Amino acid sequence: MQKKIETAKTLLEALPFIKEFNNQIVVIKYGGSAQTSPQLKEKFAEDILLMYLVGIRPVIVHGGGQKITDMLEALRIETKFLEGQRVTSKEVMRIVEMILSGEINKEIVSLLNSHGAKGIGISGKDAHFITAKAKDFAKWGLTGNITHVKPDVILNLIENNFIPVIAPIAAGEEMGHPGFNINADLCASYVAKAIGANKIIFLTDTAGVLNKDKELLGSLTKAEVERLKTDGTIHGGMVPKVDACIEAIEGGVQKAHIIDGRIEHSILLELLTKEGVGTQIIK
Repeated sequence: MQKKIETAKTLLEALPFIKEFNNQIVVIKYGGSAQTSPQLKEKFAEDILLMYLVGIRPVIVHGGGQKITDMLEALRIETKFLEGQRVTSKEVMRIVEMILSGEINKEIVSLLNSHGAKGIGISGKDAHFITAKAKDFAKWGLTGNITHVKPDVILNLIENNFIPVIAPIAAGEEMGHPGFNINADLCASYVAKAIGANKIIFLTDTAGVLNKDKELLGSLTKAEVERLKTDGTIHGGMVPKVDACIEAIEGGVQKAHIIDGRIEHSILLELLTKEGVGTQIIK
């Protein structure tokens, strides 16, 4: 009986957060171990389904860099990175689109639908809802910077009770353009601010933003983030994630969170508990 009472208390603790986020859009950047571990994939799908059933509106943006690299290696197509970003030739772009839109996106959609959610997969090429231009064609090829997001495409899907699952590929502006490979973190931020999301959550393979003693920093402002970048505390792969967080909150998203996707149900722990998990970044 005591165990049942504790379960009821846990549900009641979540109640005010369910009320707060009812009908609110939450964008989730899905990546890291949460996207590759079979067990964590199932937990992720369960989290999204629960959010969906209690009236929260999830929107998923996914990456897939390692699978792209694996396929390029299998096909013996050269791939290289400059300043942490993939150089995307036309040949590489074909593989990027095949893996992101054709394999990973449909796998996530199928997983959600098998759990009873209404997932629907799209890329920025669909309805040209994301357009971009070359970041620096001579340097990175078809790696792009987003120029525009059409919010109505995603908002219409949400209004019809779908869960959009977005592959980070953008359309070019000229007819017949092969498209652009977009950094998934920044894609998530641009989508979040365009559709008026309440929150954006980045699933990573770390506990969050850590200080120099490897201790979790629970909350940071933009000014604190910039200071930690300057002194080298925030470095490497965490830099684009915090930059994406700042991009989102400057665009009107209330809070951005970097959480550990290796923890089962980390999304629910962040959204529906008082303590939360990971690092939140606010204005």
